[in-house]
Amino acid sequence: MKTPNKLPRFSFSWSGMRDAASRAWIAVRRFRLPVDLKEVENLDRRYYKMAIVGLSAVILFMLFVGLVAFGLALKGTEQTLVPDVRGIELAQALVLLQEKELYPRIALRITDNAADRGTILEQRPMAGSIVKAGRRIYLVVSRGPVIDRVGNYVGQDLGDLRAHLQTLYASGRPLVEIKEPPIYVFDKAAPGIILDQTPQPDSEITGPIDLELVVSRGPAEAKTLVPDFRGLDYASAYDQIEKADLPVVATVRNAQRGEKPGTIVGQSPAAGMEVPAASTINLVATAPAADQDLVAGVFRQDLPTYPYPLKLTIEAIKPTGERGVIFSVATPGGRLAVPYAVQDGTVLVMSVLDREVSRIEVRKQ
Repeated sequence: MKTPNKLPRFSFSWSGMRDAASRAWIAVRRFRLPVDLKEVENLDRRYYKMAIVGLSAVILFMLFVGLVAFGLALKGTEQTLVPDVRGIELAQALVLLQEKELYPRIALRITDNAADRGTILEQRPMAGSIVKAGRRIYLVVSRGPVIDRVGNYVGQDLGDLRAHLQTLYASGRPLVEIKEPPIYVFDKAAPGIILDQTPQPDSEITGPIDLELVVSRGPAEAKTLVPDFRGLDYASAYDQIEKADLPVVATVRNAQRGEKPGTIVGQSPAAGMEVPAASTINLVATAPAADQDLVAGVFRQDLPTYPYPLKLTIEAIKPTGERGVIFSVATPGGRLAVPYAVQDGTVLVMSVLDREVSRIEVRKQ
């Protein structure tokens, strides 16, 4: 039977270790690398410099390209000459601008001439200017007049139509004006109502026109019963005058025996008589009783003769600023004299069809 092999015996000694270390150090000192480390270091430096230079060149090239692009953007496309489009139709103007690679910015304006509708009134920049293609050109285009056809005014009140036309053309030259004087005829329609017109409704307005109107003067045989004003104070008499639409010419005197101050004591024609509509009534009034706060008198005014009775009002503006109508009547014009008793410092304003014709400030003498 064989005996198993025994492991070699290992012995350790410090002297052996020293010899091994010495031999290893000698081997290291004798060893030489195939590459010079200094050359490798110099080569790395050269590549680094080349990389820096290349990167700098790329950056400079990109900056150059950016500057060129920016310059081209500022320069834009080709320059072009702005055409003159004033006075031509909008569609034709757009074609001319498109040919020059220009774009419109449009604003509308109302004009007095119907023939201007749709044409160019103004442009900016002006014709002949040199601009870059693609620029917007500001154009003002006419919308024509406010109205381009004659309205239907039959059945309307003449005073209302005057006010409407005045408002309609307040900012420009009127294209429709009422020919003066209108033709007044007796008719069953109320006074001042328009019966016929020339030009006819819906006629095209191509320029200024004179509107010829036929206007009612009211019934030819219209009659009114005269109220009884005697014994009424001023305010009550005003109410009766307004209901009957009878203009008055009044005189004021001091009260006599048996008469009450501040009342109507006489009239002509007499109460109950039938008179033509808008006939003038003559009244006699007594002065009001003495009062420190009231001032009495007569507001007199000579008015032109109207073709039919027009609405007349007298307003009282008190010293406090309070304002109110104290008298109203339809008058054919002529002389008017209305008694009053108001506070000292009151302003009386007489108006016909809401247009002031006279005013007075009432003061104690």
